[in-house]
Amino acid sequence: MQLIQATEAHIAGYADEYCDLIYATGAPSFDYQFPNRDLFNHVVRASWQTAGSLFAYDATTLALDGDELLGIAVGFPATEYEPRKKALAPVWLQLVESNAVLNEKLAEIAVRGYQCSYLTAAIPSRVYFLHALAVKTSQRGKGIGVKLVRHALAKAAQAKLRALHLDVLSDNPAVDFYTALGMHCLVETTAPVPLQHGVPMHMRMAVDVAG
Repeated sequence: MQLIQATEAHIAGYADEYCDLIYATGAPSFDYQFPNRDLFNHVVRASWQTAGSLFAYDATTLALDGDELLGIAVGFPATEYEPRKKALAPVWLQLVESNAVLNEKLAEIAVRGYQCSYLTAAIPSRVYFLHALAVKTSQRGKGIGVKLVRHALAKAAQAKLRALHLDVLSDNPAVDFYTALGMHCLVETTAPVPLQHGVPMHMRMAVDVAG
């Protein structure tokens, strides 16, 4: 297995698997924010191929065995978070212009996204934000996730950042995985309306960067 930085050459070959892995990191939240899985896939796929956006290839480390995708880690310095969110704006405009989503439905998505945005606690400027980490179900238990986290920590150290932060749903078994790696919870957040619709509490977990 090798860990490599995703490039434009990987976009087409891994787009579908990438969407599945991102969805697995927070299905209850994504199900609340998006009216259907097809629309979620459309947005994530568009972001995957758009450098500088929230789920872009240029923020993604791939865990590969030959050409087989085993897992992913999406991360970047915290100062990139808001610019990467804003870089998704053209994707939503394209959806409306192509009639893939009606203005009324887009408004609903915007409201739900706004409600869920409060689940993301403030991200200090001098940290590396691990926006998403996922390993295929069939590949779990083989140390791939550990290697992806350590790789992210190495990136944080190289960038001279103080810590690594990530958000995880409180009912996700990954909480135990991150705890075993020495991470601790800084804050627990809920949003009333999303909570009523099955979006569980979020946990901001962190670990200091060695050295």
